[in-house]
Amino acid sequence: MLDLGSSFVASVARDPNALAIVDGDLRLTYREWYTKISSVVVAFDRIGLKPGDHLITVLQNRWEAATLHWACQLAGIVITPINWRAKADELDFCIENSEACAVAFQDVSLIAVRDSRLAGGLQQIAVGLDESGNAVAFDDMVSGDASSSGSRVSADAWSIMLYTSGTTSKPKGVPRRHRAERAAGVAHVAQNLYGRGERTLGVMPLYHTMGVRSLIAMSLIGGTFVCLPRYDARQALSTIERERITNLYLVPTLYHDLVYHAAFESTDVSSVKKLGFAGASMTDGLLKKLDEAFAPQLFVNHYGSSEIYTFTIDQDAVAKPGSAGKAGINQHVKVVKLNATSADDIAAPDKEGEIVALLAGDESFEGYWRRPEADAKALRDGWYFTGDMGFMDGEGDLFVTGRVDDMIITGGENISPVEIESCLSLHPAVSEVAVVGLADEKWGKIVAAFVKRSAPVTEHDLEKFCQTSGLANFKRPRRFIFVDMIPKSPVGKLLRRLLVAGEYESERVPPSGAAR
Repeated sequence: MLDLGSSFVASVARDPNALAIVDGDLRLTYREWYTKISSVVVAFDRIGLKPGDHLITVLQNRWEAATLHWACQLAGIVITPINWRAKADELDFCIENSEACAVAFQDVSLIAVRDSRLAGGLQQIAVGLDESGNAVAFDDMVSGDASSSGSRVSADAWSIMLYTSGTTSKPKGVPRRHRAERAAGVAHVAQNLYGRGERTLGVMPLYHTMGVRSLIAMSLIGGTFVCLPRYDARQALSTIERERITNLYLVPTLYHDLVYHAAFESTDVSSVKKLGFAGASMTDGLLKKLDEAFAPQLFVNHYGSSEIYTFTIDQDAVAKPGSAGKAGINQHVKVVKLNATSADDIAAPDKEGEIVALLAGDESFEGYWRRPEADAKALRDGWYFTGDMGFMDGEGDLFVTGRVDDMIITGGENISPVEIESCLSLHPAVSEVAVVGLADEKWGKIVAAFVKRSAPVTEHDLEKFCQTSGLANFKRPRRFIFVDMIPKSPVGKLLRRLLVAGEYESERVPPSGAAR
C-alpha cells in the first residue's frame, strides 16, 4: 500500500494545476504546494530531524500547519499535533510522553511554549512570528532549497500521533501508521461520495481526526482544503460563499452555530451539496433544521474515533433520525452486553450494550502509546471496546446512546441522555439541551435537563411537551435548569461532567424580572 508521502506525490502528478490549498489571500496549486513542502523536508534535515522523530505542533488551521503535516509524511517524521489552546503543563506532558524532538508554535501558543519546562530543550519552529528568538522561522524553511527525493518511509511507518481528550485521565497517545491513515482517507472519500475537485472547509482542527481526514481526503481527489484558522460562524459563512465550498464535515455544535447565525439567511450556501457530521450525536431538531436549510444531496452521519476512524456510516441521516447506520467499508461492529468481557457476549436487538469494533480493519490503530493499562481495558481478543453505549435495531442499524460512563441509573432503571435530548430538541423554544444525572438521596440520581432557550418557555411547558411526546415517565426530567451556555470542548463535544459538578452559569433573568 502507498505511504502518505508517495500518495501526495502521485496526487501532484495527477492534478498539478488543481487548486490545493487556500488560506485567506494565499492560493497554491498542487505543484506549487509540493515545492514548498519539499523545502520544509530539506529544512528538517538541516535542523537534524530524522525519520521516527516526533514533531509537536501547537497551531491553528493555517496553511503552515497543513504544510508541516505533509512534510512530515514525506520525511518520515511523526507529526504530533495538540490543541493550540494547551497550557504549559499540558504541553510538557505531551513532550515528555512522546519524547518529542521539536515543537512548532505560533502567536496564540507562544506563552505556553515559553512557560514550558521542556520546550526549551527542543528544536523550535516559529510560525508567522516577526520575532522568532532562537527558533527557526517557518518562512525561512519554506523558502529554501526544494530538492526532494520523495517519500523516505514505507506504509508501515508511523504517520501521526493524536492525543485523546483526556476528560477523566491524562490524554492517551494514539499512534497511527501511514497505511491506516491512507485507508481512512480513502474510506472517507468513498463513504461521503466525494467527487474530483471537491472543496471543503478546513475548520475541524488538524489535531483532531476529523480535520486530518478532510486534509487527506482532499489530496486524494485533487480537491481544495480551505483553511479557517479559528472557528467563527460569520467568517465560516462568508468563506463558504466566497470559495464555493461543496462539502462540510463538522461536529453538530458548529452546524448549530452556522444555521442559527443571523447571517445565514443572507448567505449563498447553494454550492454545498454534501453534509457530514461526526464527533457527537445530532439531535432530531438540528437534523431537520439542516435538511431544510441546505437541502443536501447527501447527509452523512459518521460514527468513529481517533483509534479506529470509521465504526459506522449512515448516508441518509434524516431518513432514520438517531441512526448511525451500518459498519463502514473497512469495519465490523457489534453491541455486547454491558460489562461483557468478551465480544461474543452479544446484546439482543434493541437492547443497550457496549459498542465494540474489530481491530483487524484497515483503518485501525494497534494500541495506545505506552499505556498498557489502557490497552488492557480497551483491547480484547482482537476487538476494541469503545466505551460507547448503543443498540442494534431489527434492521441491523446502530443507534449510539452515549458513553457507558454517562448512563443515568435512577430507581434501578438505566436511562440514556441522548433520547431525552433528542426529544427536547424538537421543542421550538429549545436552542440547545444537555441531560445528566444529578445525585438524589431517594433515587440515587435524577434526570436533569440543562436548557438554553431561544424563546420564552417554562419548566411546566417542557414537562408537558415530554409527556405528550411519548417519552416514558421514568425517563422524563425531574429538573429543568435554564442556562446561558452548554459547556463544550474545543471541538464541540458536550462536557456533561461540568454540569454534574455544578460548573455552569444559570441563565440571567431579564431586568424586568418577567418570566421568559
